[in-house]
Amino acid sequence: MTPPIPSGTRIGHVHLKVANLDRAVAFYQGALGFEITQRHGGQAVFLSAGGYHHHIGLNTWESEGGAPPPPGSTGLFHTAILYPARADLARALRRVLDAGIALDGAADHGVSEAIYLRDPDQNGVELYWDKPESA
Repeated sequence: MTPPIPSGTRIGHVHLKVANLDRAVAFYQGALGFEITQRHGGQAVFLSAGGYHHHIGLNTWESEGGAPPPPGSTGLFHTAILYPARADLARALRRVLDAGIALDGAADHGVSEAIYLRDPDQNGVELYWDKPESA
């Protein structure tokens, strides 16, 4: 039998096709606070939290001016962004609300608390923090 994936494995980044690069950067940098680490001309931008090479890649290589997938189609449900503490999630929520971005919802999953919203290309975004294991 093939052994399972190692428990320390992490997903390092997400790379999204977007219709308008400037609009997407305004959301991920302006509303969420990620920092630009690299640009590739006018077609791709890489952003990070804390100096990592990139957590989020945005590009228009195949999608410039495109429309979001229609309802009922396959694709990304959401990207989940983990904050280190509940206070950090609260600050993120304040940034999102101050930017005038509507929320899709919020949930207490018992092990985590999350808020849900959409980026300008209608990709789902989850902002969350994990509760301490003893909670």
